[in-house]
Amino acid sequence: MIDQRLAPWATLLLRVSLGLLFIAHLYWKFVILDGGLDKWWANFAANGYPSITPWYCISAEFAGALLLIPGIWTRWVALYALPLILGAAQYWAVRKGFYFTIGGAEMSLTWGLMLVLQVLLGDGPYAAVPSPMPRMAASKVQSA
Repeated sequence: MIDQRLAPWATLLLRVSLGLLFIAHLYWKFVILDGGLDKWWANFAANGYPSITPWYCISAEFAGALLLIPGIWTRWVALYALPLILGAAQYWAVRKGFYFTIGGAEMSLTWGLMLVLQVLLGDGPYAAVPSPMPRMAASKVQSA
């Protein structure tokens, strides 16, 4: 059974937590990483990724950092960032395995699950700009 009084607050907490994770990752890239963004960017080419990949990755992280916390199109931002996180999980799973203790995919998969939950749960309270839903989907929900 879902506690209808607290469920919206859990959705808000999830949204803010995800936004803070994206901020932490951007901080790491720009401030902490030896070699900074240039080193991070060059790693994509060194590993054979297409040149569009770092552009998408950085845009997804900035979208998550800037739009999730205030609740601007939350569902769509979470959905946009999901391939980034699943790609990171695949990258680390191939190189290190599953467990985060050896730098594996466990954390990325958990983060991906959190993004899926945000898509399913919606914006939560205090969303600045609620996620627009396609008209076709909205009409199906109303008729059900």
